[in-house]
Amino acid sequence: MGRRILQLIPVLLGVSLVVFFMVRAIPGDPAQILLGQTATPEAVREVRARLGLDEPIIVQYLLFLRDAATGDLGDSLVEGKPVTAALLDKFPATLELALAALLFAVVIGVPIGVIAAVRQYSLLDRITSVIALTGVSMPIFWLAMVFVVIFTVNLELLPFPGRVGNDVSFTSYTGVYTVDTLITLNFPAFWDVLKHLILPAVALGTIPMAVVTRMTRSSMLEVMNEDYVRTARAKGVVPWRVVFRHALRNAMLPTVTVIGLQFGLLMGGAILTETIFTWNGIGQFAIQSIDGRDYAGIQGVVLYGAVFFVLINLLVDVLYAVLDPRVRL
Repeated sequence: MGRRILQLIPVLLGVSLVVFFMVRAIPGDPAQILLGQTATPEAVREVRARLGLDEPIIVQYLLFLRDAATGDLGDSLVEGKPVTAALLDKFPATLELALAALLFAVVIGVPIGVIAAVRQYSLLDRITSVIALTGVSMPIFWLAMVFVVIFTVNLELLPFPGRVGNDVSFTSYTGVYTVDTLITLNFPAFWDVLKHLILPAVALGTIPMAVVTRMTRSSMLEVMNEDYVRTARAKGVVPWRVVFRHALRNAMLPTVTVIGLQFGLLMGGAILTETIFTWNGIGQFAIQSIDGRDYAGIQGVVLYGAVFFVLINLLVDVLYAVLDPRVRL
């Protein structure tokens, strides 16, 4: 375990190096954008000095590493407060959306994958394969706009945009609105929050759902041909027990890995979905930081995504070792 944690350090250093120099390759001067086009050269130079942008770029990077090691990612020009505070403020919104999307992906993807494997080469299996392939190939932004047009504009079933209606009020303790409305027993607000969550969660969860479906089907087909499964059938074990008691548990090992990786991607890759649905999370913060040439904001978001992704990978490895004692970290 200790060796795996030490391996994370060069990964994060590499990410910080790449993002730092790529951010500074973006056209535009943050000081000029902050002050506007009518700012005097003296005012621009003063702001650049205050932001540390007048230092040699190597010095800037070393100072960034020094501050990042202590948890200081600088101040966000867009939010007007430390990047760390901005990320913590927006983290619950992104977490709520990612968990809802992952729940949709697992609840739909795993059963469909199991059924497709059990009924291999049937019409249902072929339909499932087409749906999974379509889901993987579907651009999220296009799918999100289609959902809005159908369910909001035409059918008027679900609200858009935002996380909650303007006429709904409740006290937020955690920043996760579904949890906040439940613990305060505000069920009308919970229903409103839930309706706002459905469209972005389904749009964001479509690709993970397709990936989980394909992996579950593939794993189940492999396991169903193992000797112990054939032995269970030969002993007269009822089919549903063979599938769920003997095959599914072992087939879930690679699926759990995929689910963990998809969660890491969802936490760092909800940028388009959050932007389309005006979801005030980290993805929307990333877009605002890029528009405003907010170097500290962009670096903070990318580092957050990298840290979260490697931690999820580590957690998946630990879980894999728990499920399969033959695996050693």
